[in-house]
Amino acid sequence: MVFGPSRVAVFVDGCFWHGCPEHATWPRSNAEFWRAKIEGNRRRDTDTDRRLAEVDWAVLRIWEHEDPATAARRVQDLVATRRPR
Repeated sequence: MVFGPSRVAVFVDGCFWHGCPEHATWPRSNAEFWRAKIEGNRRRDTDTDRRLAEVDWAVLRIWEHEDPATAARRVQDLVATRRPR
């Protein structure tokens, strides 16, 4: 999600695909492929966050397992603090 006027980008990351520190699993089948894929996703996420920060965007990453109401409040709070006056 993008909140343009506030310059906030929100990503909802899947636990498997982005290597959640709480729920990540490493498949045994085709293990090298999956490790490279997930680690590549992590590197891309870090690079994306850095690039957005360089142009004054705030990035909020939410894990798929997070409570939706809590996540929505986090988004709302961040957008509110960055809202143009």
